[in-house]
Amino acid sequence: MELVSSLPADTPLHQVADRVRRIEDLGFDTVHISETVRDPFAVAALAVEHTSTLVVRTSMVVAFARSPMVTALAAWDLASFSGGRFQLGLATQVRGNIVGRYSMPWTDPVAQLRDYIGAVRAIFVAFRDGNSLDYEGTHYTFDRLQPYFNPGPIDVPSPEIWTGGVNARMCRLAGEIADGFVAHPTSSHPKVLEQITIPHLERAGRRPRIIAVPKTITGRDAATVVSAREPARKELAFLYSTPAYRVALDALGLSEVGEKLTAMSRAGDWADLAGVVTDDVLDVLVTQCTYAELPAAFASKYENLCDGIALTVPSDRADDDEFRDMCAKLRVLK
Repeated sequence: MELVSSLPADTPLHQVADRVRRIEDLGFDTVHISETVRDPFAVAALAVEHTSTLVVRTSMVVAFARSPMVTALAAWDLASFSGGRFQLGLATQVRGNIVGRYSMPWTDPVAQLRDYIGAVRAIFVAFRDGNSLDYEGTHYTFDRLQPYFNPGPIDVPSPEIWTGGVNARMCRLAGEIADGFVAHPTSSHPKVLEQITIPHLERAGRRPRIIAVPKTITGRDAATVVSAREPARKELAFLYSTPAYRVALDALGLSEVGEKLTAMSRAGDWADLAGVVTDDVLDVLVTQCTYAELPAAFASKYENLCDGIALTVPSDRADDDEFRDMCAKLRVLK
């Protein structure tokens, strides 16, 4: 089982080295680099520089904010610099951000992402072979790459391209063309993966590698687990108030919870949102156990269902030895 941890999105650049070294030391295989308040390629470069075994995967670069050529150049450099440890995760984001935050056009996101990935891969081939670039798709056309601007071949394979998503069309796209798929936290419940996400991914007759990113409440003892329930309750209430994420609640027989959360958010009733996620609902949504119990819990839920799983690094470094032992047991799961 591939073990993944996400670097906190707000990590200052001067703290990236220390945090990724700790992630590597705890036994993780991969670190995810998000794009929210930092440039993901700058953070990825630091993560690569200060680790030796950790795979550095963007999860996810906002594709439509950049030309495929800009993305391909950055990924090519990072693949070379890392000795092949860099993987490119690409996602669409949502219309409001693409149009309002990036001032970029928004048409058909699934078709555009398909074309974007095709363009990036065509550019990789041109970089490696030194041939002329001739790509014409539905959204992107590239027919010019003079030798002066071609970085040339590298000594490692071209970066893998990963995607993520929630809705059926985006999952099907990943199943057709992506090397790997990072499930959204709301789609990482084992029942949702098994009944919804994986069937969509496999519709094209192939299955990319799958990383589950479940919300997990864990700690050194039962008291620590209990104390973490309230922050998790608030986070989940906010998350599931978004209509796009209600598919998971429907699959879990919690449709009324989603409807109520959405109605309250639209009414601006944020203060009472968490109260909708009762203890019974929380028990359905989240795995809750100690470090010692987590390997057995994940084995019963996720073994043979996904290829990797994401966990949050403990906030207290005093937990590191016990957490490291737990990671060693999780890695042998299949």
